Amino acid sequence: MAATGLSGNEIYCLDQKGYTAGNIVVGNSIYSLGVIGSVGAGLKAVMGGELEQITKLIEEGREMAYQRMLSEASAHHASGITGVSSELIYHSGYVEFLSIGSSVHANNKSDTSQFSTSADGQELFAQLDAGYKPICFAFGNVAYSMGLARGVLGTFKTLGRGEIKEFSDIFNHTRHLALERISEHAKQHKANAVLGIKTTILPFGGVNEMLMIGTASYNSKLPIMSSGTIVTSDLTNVEMWNLAKMGYVPMRLLLGTSVYSLGIVGGITSALKSLVRGEINELTRLIYDARENALGIINAEAKAIGADEVVGVKTYVYQLGNGLIEFLAIGTAVKKVADVKTESEQLPPQAIVSDKSTFFNGVETFTSVNVNTGSKPVGAVSFIRFIFAIVVILVIVWLQMTHQ
Repeated sequence: MAATGLSGNEIYCLDQKGYTAGNIVVGNSIYSLGVIGSVGAGLKAVMGGELEQITKLIEEGREMAYQRMLSEASAHHASGITGVSSELIYHSGYVEFLSIGSSVHANNKSDTSQFSTSADGQELFAQLDAGYKPICFAFGNVAYSMGLARGVLGTFKTLGRGEIKEFSDIFNHTRHLALERISEHAKQHKANAVLGIKTTILPFGGVNEMLMIGTASYNSKLPIMSSGTIVTSDLTNVEMWNLAKMGYVPMRLLLGTSVYSLGIVGGITSALKSLVRGEINELTRLIYDARENALGIINAEAKAIGADEVVGVKTYVYQLGNGLIEFLAIGTAVKKVADVKTESEQLPPQAIVSDKSTFFNGVETFTSVNVNTGSKPVGAVSFIRFIFAIVVILVIVWLQMTHQ
C-alpha cells in the first residue's frame, strides 16, 4: 500500500508512461544562522549585492534536505520522485529546510534509472511525451541586499525622474546569478536543459533570497547553445508540449528589470493634478517608459541568440517604497527546429485538467477575505470610524461650551 500525494489525474497520466504511484518522501534540516553569521551578513549588507555567506548557508540547507529525501526514496526502491519542492519554514528563531515529493515506480523492472523532478504527474507526462528525459531536481539561489551605500546614492537620485541604474543593476545581477547557478547545477548532472523554472523571492534573516527551481533534463533534439550554456525555460511542460507539436524548442529564459523614480518635481506635479479628475500624464509616461525598458532588455537578448520568438512574456510591477517602482519582464526565447515532434498526437484530458482542492481552512479564508482583498481590514475601518466619532463629539461639546 502506498500513501501518495499524487492525484487521480496524475496517477492516470503516469500510468500511461509506465509508472505507478509510490509513497510521499520527505527530507528536512533545521539550521540556525548564529551570531557570527548575522554579524558577517550585516557588515556585507552595508555594501549591498550578494551576501555569499547567507547564500551558502541556504544552499547547504536546501541540498541537505533534498539528499535526505533522495535517501528515503531509495529506501522505498523508487524509480523517481515527482512534484519535488524546496521550502523554508520558520520555527522560533530557527529555519527548517524542507524537501517533499511523491515517489513513483517503473512498471518495466529493467528500467533502473532514477530521477527527481519539480513537475507534478501531469506535467511529467507532457515533458516525457515531448521527448525530454528528466534527470534531477535543480535549483539556483542568491541571497542579496540593496545595501546602505547603494541605498543612499539611489535615494539622492530619486529626486530626479527616470531610471535608477544602481537599483536596476542589483536586481538584474541577482536574477541572472540565480539563473546561472541553476544552469550550472543542471550541467553537473549531464543535462542540456532546465525546464519549468519557477522564480520566487523569499525573505531570510533580514535579506532576500532569489530562488529558481526546475528540472534538469536531456533532449537530443535541442540546439547546441553558445559558450557552453544550456537551454532554460519557465514555460510549463504543457505549454512546451504544445510548442514541440508545432516544431519549436525553448532556448533561454530571459529576464529584464528596471527601477524607476517619478522624481520630486514629477511627484509634486502629479499630486496637484490628482486633485482633479483626469489622466496624470507624468505617471502615464513614467510607467510606459519603465515597462518598455524592461521589455527592450529581453527583446535585445532574444535577437542576440538568434531566437524566432519570445513567448509566455509576463510583466510584474513592484512598489519598492520612496517613490520607486520595479518593472520585471520574464519570457522564454524559442526557435523552430527540424525533426522536433511529440510522441502523442494530442494530450489526454487528464494531463490538463486542474485538480480542485477539497480542504478549506475557514479561519484562514475569513482572514484572507478581510485582510488581503486590497481594501482596509475591517478592524482598521472600525477604528477610524471610532476616532471620527470621538472627534465629532468633542467638537459638539466644544461648540456648546463656547455658546454658553
